[in-house]
Amino acid sequence: SMSRVSATHDEEASARAAAATADTGAPTIFDKIIAKEIPSTIVYEDEKVLAFRDINPQAPVHVLVIPKLRDGLTDLGKAEERHRDILGELLYAAKIVAEKEGILDGFRVVINSGPAACKLKAIPYSIFCLVFSEKQTKCKCYLKCKTMLTLSLSGQSVYHLHLHVLGGRQMKWPPG
Repeated sequence: SMSRVSATHDEEASARAAAATADTGAPTIFDKIIAKEIPSTIVYEDEKVLAFRDINPQAPVHVLVIPKLRDGLTDLGKAEERHRDILGELLYAAKIVAEKEGILDGFRVVINSGPAACKLKAIPYSIFCLVFSEKQTKCKCYLKCKTMLTLSLSGQSVYHLHLHVLGGRQMKWPPG
């Protein structure tokens, strides 16, 4: 329908606008989670990586894994030689998360790169999984989620590389 086409165009325009400001260095919501300014349920943390539960899980286990230092790595498509080590750290952290969550026998890791990679779910801040939903209208703790909810409803994306670790159910193929 025409309204669906318009909504898709608006979502893509919002994602592109967020991408255009990604390189300004302004703090993202993930930076605020790393700084503990916004609460999250941490699953794993070391000196380079933080993994926390997604506020809008798409599977029984849905954890986001992000680098603590953005270093220009707003999405995988912008990775450079200097990012090789942190990319390996993120994947290894995804394995640790799967082990801690009891899904090592079957899990999926998803990385969306760039505004066209997904609609409204694009979160380009190299994190392994954080998905906001336009349909989300209330949180368990309003104060905890107010900022995230605002981002969700405005259709903005988080430009900080992240991985989504998904498991606890049979995954389908193709995924999208």
